[in-house]
Amino acid sequence: MANLAYACRFDRDLKWRTGAEIVPVHCTSANGFRVTRSALDDAYRRAQKRRLRIKGVLITNPSNPLGTAVPRADLEMIVDFVAAKGIHLVSDEIYSGTAFSEPGFVSVLEVLAARAPLAADYALDDRVHVVYSLSKDLGLPGFRVGAIYSSNAAVVSAATKMSSFGLVSSQTQYLLAALLGDKDFTRRYLAENKRRIKERHDQLVDGLKEIGIACLESNAGLFCWVNMSHLMHARSFEGEMTLWKKVVFDVGLNISPGSSCHCSEPGWFRVCFANMSAKTLDVAMQRLGGFVQTSSCKAAPAALRRAAGPARSMSCPLAMNMKWALRLTPGFADRKAER
Repeated sequence: MANLAYACRFDRDLKWRTGAEIVPVHCTSANGFRVTRSALDDAYRRAQKRRLRIKGVLITNPSNPLGTAVPRADLEMIVDFVAAKGIHLVSDEIYSGTAFSEPGFVSVLEVLAARAPLAADYALDDRVHVVYSLSKDLGLPGFRVGAIYSSNAAVVSAATKMSSFGLVSSQTQYLLAALLGDKDFTRRYLAENKRRIKERHDQLVDGLKEIGIACLESNAGLFCWVNMSHLMHARSFEGEMTLWKKVVFDVGLNISPGSSCHCSEPGWFRVCFANMSAKTLDVAMQRLGGFVQTSSCKAAPAALRRAAGPARSMSCPLAMNMKWALRLTPGFADRKAER
């Protein structure tokens, strides 16, 4: 079971080779896409009707694509659920070092430590596992260094055997040991990284707000969960894909549609902001603003246009003057021509 929306890579990582099935836990925008006990129970019942045996719950904390750290109360509720069902809990905490504002990041291990007697009663120590990597917090995806934290001997044994297919080189181990061994540098680096993430996050949120686009309130991660449903020609996943293609091919911005993350509501998009400069982000907002202006004019009722008359026709001068259809990346013109 995995909460919605979840990273699209989970399908590839968990299903393609193993044949495992991911049962979505439906979350909605009504409560900020937070997981609820009723949603977990509903997903569990749906799995039983399909005669699927639920082995565990998978969460991403902080969430990808939502950009939110899971509140302690929600973690407590999830731990209660897995304890009651006698199943496992896997917490992907790869973005734990990116939480830039309160409430901050809380690891599921902190929750277990605070309820140690109860954890022992339900043997939770053997059924709660944490996944981590240096890819996000240190910006080192090319190093391919990660870790699994588990007290389950069978899990540790299997992970040890599998790790032989992706061993970390001696050079990488030496470099990382030297880097992380400098505690003063590591502390200053993480603090500065959070500061810069927040700065770029605020720039994106403010820029989107100015052009009439709202975001889910977030406090972690390298992305924002953006609501662009009002720009769709139809409130459907087909309408979402049509809008996505326009943003990619016409505006030249690479964003991810919510459907690729299994979002149950059309119109949500993941927008990454940490891999671009402030100047580039300003240009992106200008282009997207021109697109929003043009889309608003095209959506205006024909009656209003006729009432305005020739002298007051909605010509959208901002959209006409702004050349937002320029290339952001090489090959853009080729991709457009292929259409």
